[in-house]
Parts: sequence; structure tokens; C-alpha cells
Amino acid sequence: MSPRADLGARVRDFVGRHCIPLESNAHVHDPLALDATLSQLRPVARELGLYLPQMPVEEGGLGLSWGERAAVFEEAGRSYLGPAALNCAAPDQPNMISLLRSGTPAQQQRYLRPLAEGRIRSCFAMTEPAPGAGSDPSMLRTTARREDDGWVIDGHKWFITGAVGATFCIVLAQTQEGPTQFIVEMDNPGLSLVRAIQALDPFAVGGHGELRFSACRVSGDAVLGEVGSGFAQAQQRLEPARLSHCLRLMGRARRALDIAQAYVCERTSFGERLADLQQTQAMVADCHIDLHASRLMSLDCARRMDDGLSVKTESAMTKVFVSEALNRVADRAAQMCGAQGMSEDAPIALIVRELRPFRIYDGASELHRATLGRRFLTH
Repeated sequence: MSPRADLGARVRDFVGRHCIPLESNAHVHDPLALDATLSQLRPVARELGLYLPQMPVEEGGLGLSWGERAAVFEEAGRSYLGPAALNCAAPDQPNMISLLRSGTPAQQQRYLRPLAEGRIRSCFAMTEPAPGAGSDPSMLRTTARREDDGWVIDGHKWFITGAVGATFCIVLAQTQEGPTQFIVEMDNPGLSLVRAIQALDPFAVGGHGELRFSACRVSGDAVLGEVGSGFAQAQQRLEPARLSHCLRLMGRARRALDIAQAYVCERTSFGERLADLQQTQAMVADCHIDLHASRLMSLDCARRMDDGLSVKTESAMTKVFVSEALNRVADRAAQMCGAQGMSEDAPIALIVRELRPFRIYDGASELHRATLGRRFLTH
């Protein structure tokens, strides 16, 4: 048997034995406490041969294809600690891929290596307060202008996942040549972390930060990739990022359903188990239908990526369907558990909070539907 054949089962065992026991409500909106727990888990993941599933072998990773990553990401996602323990959580995972594709040897040595080793964290700064860029990146207002042999960046970013405790960020800014990505270290005197935004989702690695760039000076070698190619680079990261989110959060929805199924098999009301009620059975069936369809769409997208095909349309359809289906699963699971489903005494309420923002993150469902509709009507 191939050593990869049982990788999903091994990740499931790791999550059950090591991650779930360390879950704590003390991690809610406390990125530094979350970092401390992850620092305990990453050495275990390395020792078990589960670390960096998305990276090439020569970069210290497992070198898995997208089809092989699917089971790993889903099983890791059963715990909010799982993906980051394997160092395949956003935003570090797509940042690693960006640095691998577009980084210079010096940038890879300075940023990619310690990021992959788990010694530092990073963030990706694109989203801006209104009227700046959000679902429509063409509304980008952050600017970068040339000065001497470097650049000066000015702008306002917010909802930047991973910002609290990050060592560097990849920021998208408008230049004379077009949108461009820059690597900016978080201790740059021209960059300030205004605040950590208390968002609905409780366990984002590094939280969600608000950033200001005020005459933020960087050297010429801070450009990631080609000047003016920022939109194309951002699109390259978004399509695989959407799929990764679908797979990881599928694990969270499955966990909620597992808890709900165990509950309704034990809980009695009016003299019979909740599991014996047809309304409960229908909810359980609908959850499994949503999960099965979500998995098949995600696997189809993964196989297309492995075949080198464009997934611009497929990744958008998958993201819309899966984000909404997983919300339905978690919502039904919470409903089946009654008051316990509303309480943070059980994980389901927090899973509901984790899943709800996915309908907005990586592009709101409404935006994807509008884009897909136009695409289908004009081809």
C-alpha cells in the first residue's frame, strides 16, 4: 500500500488524538493563545509525517496532488486547530504558494522558508473599507509610487486575516503600471496595526486586522512578481484558496453533524428518541445529501486542477454551492441539538459561527452568481 493511501485516516487520527483535546473557548478571538497551542501541535504533525501537505517535497512538504489533498484537508478541518497544525491554513497556505510561484530566491529564503517551517506567520492585504476594494478588486485605492530606488505605499486595509502576530504581509496596491503585490514587514514604521476586528468567526489564525499604510517605504526588491501583474497573481491564489476553504470547512460541518447524530440517538422527548422522528431523519438525510454533493463538486474541481485545466468557472460554482450547503448542514445540526446547539458548551454553536462568513469570504455568493450568469449568457 502506498504511504499516501491511508493519509486521510492518519490525519483523522491526529485530529482526534491531539487537536480536539486541546480545543478551548479560551482561543475565541485570542490569536496569541491560539498560536501557543499550535506551537505544541506542529512538532507532532511533523513527527507523524503530516506536515505541509500542499508543498513540494523539496520544500519540506508532502508533495500531494489536489486530489490527494482533498481527504487531508477535510479531515484536518474537523478541528479548527487541524489545518494550522499541519501548516495548510489560510492565509499562510496561499501565501506560500504565491512565494513559491513568484518569489525571487532571496524572497523565498527570507520569507517562504521560515513560513513553511512554521517559525513565522503572514497575512494578505487586499480588502479595504468602502469605497475601496472588496468583492470588486478593481476599486483598489491603496497606492504605491516609485521613490528613488524603492516604493512608498499609502492606503487603508481591513479584515486582513492573519494580521495579529504576523511577521509580514503581501499587500495589493495600485501603481502607475497597474495593481502590484508588495511584501511588507509588519514592523515597518509606515505600517500600523490599528486594531483586531472582533468578527463573527471565532478561531481565525491571526484574527482579522485593520491596517494603515502611511508613507510606508519599501525597497525595490519588495515587489512580488512583476510590477502591474497584481490582479493576475491574486486570481491565481484565489481559485485554489476557494477550494481549500471548501475542503477544510467540510470537515467542520461533518463534525457538527456527527455531534448532532449522536445527540438525537440519545435524547428522548415525549417518550421516544429524537432519532425516531421523521423530521429528524429528514434533516439528517438532507445534511448527508449536502455533504455528498459538496464533496463531489470539490473533488471534480481538484481533479481539473491536477489536469492543468482552468477552474475559473468550476471553482466559483463550487464555492457558492459548498459555502451555502455547509451552512445548511451546521444550521440543521444546531437545530437538532436544541438548546445545546445554541450554547458554547458544545462545539456546534462555534462551528455555525465559523461557517457563516464563508458565504462572503473569497467573494460573496451574489458576486459569483452575477459573474457566472454573465459568463454563461455570453458563451
